[in-house]
Amino acid sequence: MDHKTITTLLFSLLFFITHLSNALSKDLCNENDKNTLLKIKKSLNNPYHLASWHPETDCCSWYCLECGDATVNHRVISLTIFAGQISGQIPPEVGDLPYLQKLVFRKLTNLTGQIPHSITKLKHLTFLWLSWTNLTGPVPDFLSQLVNLDYLNLSFNELSGSVPSSLSLLPKLTYIDLSRNKLTGTIPESFGSFPGEVPYLILSHNQLSGSIPKSLGNLDFNRIDFSRNKLSGDASMLFGANKTTFSIDLSRNMFQFDLSRVVLPESLGVLDLNHNGITGSIPVQWTEYSLQFLNVSYNGLCGPIPTGGSLQKFDSYTYFHNKCLCGAPLDSSCK
Repeated sequence: MDHKTITTLLFSLLFFITHLSNALSKDLCNENDKNTLLKIKKSLNNPYHLASWHPETDCCSWYCLECGDATVNHRVISLTIFAGQISGQIPPEVGDLPYLQKLVFRKLTNLTGQIPHSITKLKHLTFLWLSWTNLTGPVPDFLSQLVNLDYLNLSFNELSGSVPSSLSLLPKLTYIDLSRNKLTGTIPESFGSFPGEVPYLILSHNQLSGSIPKSLGNLDFNRIDFSRNKLSGDASMLFGANKTTFSIDLSRNMFQFDLSRVVLPESLGVLDLNHNGITGSIPVQWTEYSLQFLNVSYNGLCGPIPTGGSLQKFDSYTYFHNKCLCGAPLDSSCK
């Protein structure tokens, strides 16, 4: 091979490597997404937490972000801002990331204000987690416009007002957690008719009142947590032999019903009824269930604790402070 040919080959190889390097170093990030993200950073007062968000670098490599693959042209699909020294409000510009599927603002105690209406523009959003912040205002009715939403967690905030009945319109919702807020009013009647899969329903540590809508008895929930509210009346419709519920927590309310008539689902592993006004006795059939956790203390129960099964594996704290329950593991023997 002559000198000229070798030189030509070397130049061709150098040209190819240069172009390959340029192609690889090319920003995958969409320019509109990058501009939006820089506005979000500015709106949050340019926190150190987002120091990697530099206009000269590819935003798909930035901290807290994830871009999709080539099928969505590498658009931003996930924004997770977690446990940083960040103050301000949720920037309305989050609604200008049109391919966003996951939005998380979590453990940001200096985050204030309300949930912005602009998130209704996020038509692909499946996962919304805004918790451990100081967000105020209502649980917005407009969340029902997020028709692809699968997971909703607004726990540990300062949200007030009522639980919007329109959440039951969301066809793909499988998880609702509104716990540890300042919500008032009743549980919506519409929560007895979710169109898709029956969601996990966690409404604990609020100030909800009134009785549970009977329509909830038509659904087969996997997990219900209504604990630490001001709910009253009958909650027995949540039980039933034909259900596949795993966990029910109704503790620290004002429920009143006859426990003698309650048939548990065989699947039930966790049952907490402490601090209510529940009467009657513990059914003998409960010895047939393999409960992992049980608490019926601080009620108005009477009669012997049935022997056998798993009922004696719990300690006296499970049963104490009832009207006239007796038998092991309590000290009082049944006369």
